[in-house]
Amino acid sequence: MITPVSPNVHQQLLALLDQQQARYRVMTHEAVGKCEAVSEIRGTALGQGAKALVCKVKGNGVNQHVLAILAADQQADLSRLAQHIGGLKASLASPAEVDALTACVFGAIPPFSFHSALRLVADPLLFDRFDEIAFNAGSLEKSVILNTQDYLRIAQPELVDFRRQA
Repeated sequence: MITPVSPNVHQQLLALLDQQQARYRVMTHEAVGKCEAVSEIRGTALGQGAKALVCKVKGNGVNQHVLAILAADQQADLSRLAQHIGGLKASLASPAEVDALTACVFGAIPPFSFHSALRLVADPLLFDRFDEIAFNAGSLEKSVILNTQDYLRIAQPELVDFRRQA
């Protein structure tokens, strides 16, 4: 059984960013379900979007939940992710696991892990192309546009190349 994370992720995130003196701005907008549509509303490039996938890696004695972050214009290669973690296979977590580990609905998950059982990994391409990343911040109606270097300093994700190769 996973112990749920605190429910107000948006406030927790903003408090962390303020405490760490991050350079960011918050945008309020209508809830949209597609990365392309929300990047247009934000006025950011699709590749700046930090897509957050809650995954479960299993096999070889591994049973690990992972918050996998990649650029919104890329697709995840879950077998590469599993291989890095040491497991045999990776899949998307169930809606109940996502809720317990993030307290967010799918699409609103920020690229920060606030749960001790959720390992944070990020594909480095997200940080190589833009000075800022953009993401829904615990709510489908609120986005944060955050300085890339501040994100890396504060979140300290494991950098793992797990995007699907063309």
